[in-house]
Amino acid sequence: MDKVPLFYEIFLYVFMFIFGAGVGSFLCCQARRLRRREEKKKPLGRRSVCPHCGKKLKWFENLPLLSWLFQRGRCRNCHRKIGAAEFLSELLTALAFVILAITLKTDYLSLFITTIFTSSLIFLAIYDGLYGELPQAVLTFSIICAIIISALRSWAIFSNSQFSWQPVVGLILSAAILGGLYLLLFLLSKGKWVGDGDWLLGLAIGIAMGNPFAALIALFTANLSACVVMAPSAIKHHSHQIYFGPFLVFGYLVGTFAISFFVAS
Repeated sequence: MDKVPLFYEIFLYVFMFIFGAGVGSFLCCQARRLRRREEKKKPLGRRSVCPHCGKKLKWFENLPLLSWLFQRGRCRNCHRKIGAAEFLSELLTALAFVILAITLKTDYLSLFITTIFTSSLIFLAIYDGLYGELPQAVLTFSIICAIIISALRSWAIFSNSQFSWQPVVGLILSAAILGGLYLLLFLLSKGKWVGDGDWLLGLAIGIAMGNPFAALIALFTANLSACVVMAPSAIKHHSHQIYFGPFLVFGYLVGTFAISFFVAS
């Protein structure tokens, strides 16, 4: 990777953080809009509104991260709590975009495609976290993006060296570790342990990573975080199914950053 000036790196990271926070706010809003359309309820207007009283938010009430913090997570009109989903989606997307900038930097085409792919993953994480479902259309889109990322990576490798089976085997193993394992769990439990969309999400992440070690880190992180966060609630309510979408996406980010760090070292 070409060495870039420190000023450029700082500017890129700050820009990606701010841009990511804005995208996260947009994705959370669109997830709620999609749900209302699916439930055949009156769609939300173009302007952001309070989910409780319906008051249209002014521009200073709609600043990513800052508005939620300054207003202490409450509506200025009805003073009812606004869920943490908006704040978490903004923060997660901002950090995700910074991780991508650290990982890819001057590889602008890969950064662009991977940013779109990651945005689709975060949308899925938000939707699954809120409603326990993974929209099929967005899953399909994420798989297409993952295939494009894999093709770009393969082109970069094979255009600079002779053909090798190692990247191909790595891609297959990565897809099998994430997609294959969750597919097996889905089939064995007949959908009681994981949903039918979880293995497709794992497949998309595995293809995009193309690295079995990164896939293992993502798998470990996803399952550990799911156990810590969701297991107590699942035990309390005697539920066997855990919505893995948010945790798989979190694992993807951790795995991507970890492999980037090890490569840089």
